[in-house]
Amino acid sequence: MKILAISGSVRHNSTNMAMLQAVCAIAPSEIEISIFDGVGRLPVFSPDLEGENLPEAVRELIGVIAESDGLIIASPEYVRSIPGGLKNAIDWLVSGDEIVHKPLALLHASHRGDDMLAGLRTVLATITDRFAGDIFLRLPLMKLEPAEVFKAVEAAENRSRVQAYLQAFSAYCMAGSQTA
Repeated sequence: MKILAISGSVRHNSTNMAMLQAVCAIAPSEIEISIFDGVGRLPVFSPDLEGENLPEAVRELIGVIAESDGLIIASPEYVRSIPGGLKNAIDWLVSGDEIVHKPLALLHASHRGDDMLAGLRTVLATITDRFAGDIFLRLPLMKLEPAEVFKAVEAAENRSRVQAYLQAFSAYCMAGSQTA
């Protein structure tokens, strides 16, 4: 099982990126997770740049999505909404086929952010018919430094929650591939 994780934050010491890295470190051996960290390198979406003019950073994003069995998105909330960089990345995917049937789930690193999550759920349910809205994990990691995030995720209670989340998402990804 190959899962692609995308952080909606472009901040260097992002809590979401640290959480995704920690999740990768404790993932069951049968689940390979890679992280796309190029959201900040994507140019602003323009239909004029699609097709032959597609920027290389966008080609890279589309390529890693195509190679994955499913996507996990972890994102902060900015002004009660989806961060601009993540929304821009999603905009680049709307007119292509790579995301339409791709299983997708959310992972959240804060005790708050419900407005952003509601908006993100609406957007994701629009772009893929495989949005797993009921497969969701929230870890209260906000304001922790990356090393503290790793410790928190690796703690026994959170480790078991993360692994159960990953197993549930993996099963969801496999169930869809058997019917396709």
